Amino acid sequence: MKNSIKIFISLSIVLSLVSCSDDFLDKQNPNQLGEESFFATEKQVNQAVIGVYGQLQGITGNQWLFTEMITDNTTVHFDEGNRGNAPGIETFEYWQVNANTGNIYGLYRDIYNTLGSINLTIAKLEGADINDAAKSRFEGELRFFRAYYYFLLTQYFGDVILVTEPFSDPSEAFELERSPITEVYSQIENDLDVAIALLPNTVADSEAGRLTKGAALTLAGKFWLTRKEYTRAQAALEQVTGLGYNLLPNYEDVFDPNNKNNNESIFEVQFQGGNDLGESSSFIYQFYPKFTNGEVTGFPGISGGGWNIPTLDIIGDYEDGDIRKDISLSEGYTDMVTGEFVPVPFIEKFRYEHAIQGRPDNNWPVYRYADVLLMLAETINEQSGPNAEAYGYLNQVRARAGLPPVSGLSQDEFRAVLLHERRVELAFENHRWFDLRRTLSTSELISLFEAHAAQEMANPTTPRGIVPFSAGDYEFDGYEILFPIPDRELLVNPKLSQNEGY
Repeated sequence: MKNSIKIFISLSIVLSLVSCSDDFLDKQNPNQLGEESFFATEKQVNQAVIGVYGQLQGITGNQWLFTEMITDNTTVHFDEGNRGNAPGIETFEYWQVNANTGNIYGLYRDIYNTLGSINLTIAKLEGADINDAAKSRFEGELRFFRAYYYFLLTQYFGDVILVTEPFSDPSEAFELERSPITEVYSQIENDLDVAIALLPNTVADSEAGRLTKGAALTLAGKFWLTRKEYTRAQAALEQVTGLGYNLLPNYEDVFDPNNKNNNESIFEVQFQGGNDLGESSSFIYQFYPKFTNGEVTGFPGISGGGWNIPTLDIIGDYEDGDIRKDISLSEGYTDMVTGEFVPVPFIEKFRYEHAIQGRPDNNWPVYRYADVLLMLAETINEQSGPNAEAYGYLNQVRARAGLPPVSGLSQDEFRAVLLHERRVELAFENHRWFDLRRTLSTSELISLFEAHAAQEMANPTTPRGIVPFSAGDYEFDGYEILFPIPDRELLVNPKLSQNEGY
């Protein structure tokens, strides 16, 4: 990975650093790097920052469960003979999540573990023997990540524990309470202001994949859009349009592993396949259908996890002539043994040939320019209804997809078209749940999921055999807009409260 950020280091050296106040614990093994000595040089601080980038791999690789499969975009390839994953993964598809759901705890734990790494590295920056330019850049990167993760936490859980300093004593963690979301938002705003000020406009090819000002401004735009501060969102996003990004002429090229960190990419998670270094992007194997003979994976006898399967609903939502449909998904595959077509859909967008089984080379797109254009159109429409500028942003994206421009819409009609456009343009890129939460009222969200439930239960995307739906499947209540705080956290810290309804 010559032209992308190097993230191949152990994170344990960062994650295991805990300050202690007792003198006898201050003695350091001379054969090991301690907290103070590790953060002493620019190289070491850079390793710590790259460690934070590395933690993004695991967190992003699981976001589809919380942002796509809980919506009308994707479902499961049902396996009537193996119900082992029903409590852990299928529970999101059927809206049966509770405070004991293991993947909720994993999400919560992984984000807070990363925030611990971020806070420790920020705290050590001041005393590090490095030049001001490097120090400023590292702080900008770390502040972006802290804002990014706290924004995720608020979208998932609402009020959350706000920690911005490393602990000197682990017992401090058991005294923490959830902060009101307004306080967390204030911290996010502060971190974004610093990140925007400190991050560079561009990075060298040898550092492709590292954060730039464009990523911070895009996150700021999304943050303000979510808060319905449309003027501030528009101001942030308009700055992104002046940084040299553009839509690639060919939609498929955006996702090609041979075209990583392209001119449409604002920020993407870096992976490297084709070797055994442990940095490959294996998420696509989770999205392949089950029960194949290698027709989809490209490796004989190898099937997929059967998760994140495109629903009949999203398949039907593509307009005639939309070139993104066949690039984003397939409606099935041909069985090599029987020669019959198997109508089990799967994601095509990240499906590329790779030399070693289980070692794909795809990066994961977090922010790209098409998202910015669609958000800009949204900010304008929400302030004053659609105008020529809003249509211009929207129709740029549609033109690349081979679709005619839209015009003459009311504010409500434009809003509906825009939500549809975001759905198909950003399909399977972990945006759908946040888009629905932001743009629909609670009653509208309930109605959407009720309609989706009726469609899936009457005509499931994948066959269920003789297994009926369970009681409570697809029953979405308004309180479920927020996930529950994991029971494990409530048990170890009685000061924490649970979200209403759980």
